[in-house]
Amino acid sequence: MATKLGPLVGAIDQGTSSTRFLVFNAETAELLSHHQVEIKQEFPREGWVEQDPKEILNSVYECVEKTCEKMKQLNINISNIRVWLDLRTQSTVEHLLKKVPGRNKTFSKFKTGLPLSTYFSAVKLRWLLDNVEEIRKAVEDHRAMFGTIDSWLIWSLTGGTNGGIHCTDVTNASRTMLFNIHSLEWDPELCKFFDIPMEILPTVRSSSEIYGVMSVFSEHGLITTIAYKMGRDKPTFYALEGSVAIAGAVVRWLRDNLGIAKTSQEVEKLAAEVGTSYGCYFVPAFSGLYAPYWEPSARGIICGLTQFTNKNHIAFAALEAVCFQTREILDAMNKDCGIPLSQLQVDGGMTNNKILMQLQSDILCIPVVKPSMPETTALGAAMAAGAAEGVEVWSLNPGDLTAVTCERFEPQINPEESEYRYARWKKAVMKSMGWETSDASSNGNPEFIASQIYGLLV
Repeated sequence: MATKLGPLVGAIDQGTSSTRFLVFNAETAELLSHHQVEIKQEFPREGWVEQDPKEILNSVYECVEKTCEKMKQLNINISNIRVWLDLRTQSTVEHLLKKVPGRNKTFSKFKTGLPLSTYFSAVKLRWLLDNVEEIRKAVEDHRAMFGTIDSWLIWSLTGGTNGGIHCTDVTNASRTMLFNIHSLEWDPELCKFFDIPMEILPTVRSSSEIYGVMSVFSEHGLITTIAYKMGRDKPTFYALEGSVAIAGAVVRWLRDNLGIAKTSQEVEKLAAEVGTSYGCYFVPAFSGLYAPYWEPSARGIICGLTQFTNKNHIAFAALEAVCFQTREILDAMNKDCGIPLSQLQVDGGMTNNKILMQLQSDILCIPVVKPSMPETTALGAAMAAGAAEGVEVWSLNPGDLTAVTCERFEPQINPEESEYRYARWKKAVMKSMGWETSDASSNGNPEFIASQIYGLLV
């Protein structure tokens, strides 16, 4: 049984020799899981120390992924960056000291708290501008940005060249020798001393705020989509989505194409009369399979038929197909997120089918929660319109929202039976693939089959 936890907070601990990602329970400060990856250091010459920024970024991705995997098991092209150990900038320090009266290494200590040393970022950037033509030209052409390792990670994780956010926090800025620790701003005099253009420096933020949104990309067949942006100047929120080609449409197919029922409600009644598919499995891949397979060669099949099979069993198998497809989407989400979902919230017309809702809970082995007003998609659109700037008749403040009454469906079969049925479904899915090939053209009368996506709010 999964442990119920409070809000979880992940932290990236980026060091010189390794990357770590740690997840904490925000309510108890308990460390729940972590992963560490060593980072290579290159020594091209004596006293020179380099690291590959792309390797650092990939190590962050790896740590996040591995940490999430552990939590699931617990049931709950630029030049190399200069590392602080690098000594090649000693000659730069000596050159800069010639500009300081009395060669006083602490000339900027009042502003920065730091002595002039190879340790700090400004000296390393000055060396790069003096010695690496590509970087100097990029700065002149306004194609370069400068920052500490945190700003590289934030920029990369929030989009990189596609709108990544160039920022740092006050603590990292204070170790550059360009930041005034009293005014909390980049210091024009120091930037002039080091001859570093201020426009390449990151925006300085506090140590605790939202710097940007990290786009989420699925590795298990889901799509990344924009969930919402509630206002012109509001942040954009992203979501992982699983698109199913034929879900609710399978009931209409039974009614209109096979004629085994006159209404959608009658399909529910037929399924309820037997309460089982009797080993019959229905894969409604009429136009291929969407998430998580994205397999256009698949076509619909009904398998496991015997002389005992009748229209009631096929009706039940059709409803089960909707649930199995949902299970595949949730399995993919759990793998991507690393933390199993504890319940499924549903909406839409199909949620009126109580047999379907109970089947969904049984196959997922988690509760299914259905609001008393099932048209939450339309409700959400109305709320967004009512909350728009200039309208403002609907408050989205959680404290102002009315309580929602829900009907809850709990699993009524044991997990072993659920897993057995799901494994048989997966076997049927494999048999549905490879039926069509790109060169198997039709006789000049191509068919177009409309698809309907079954909406789920997770």
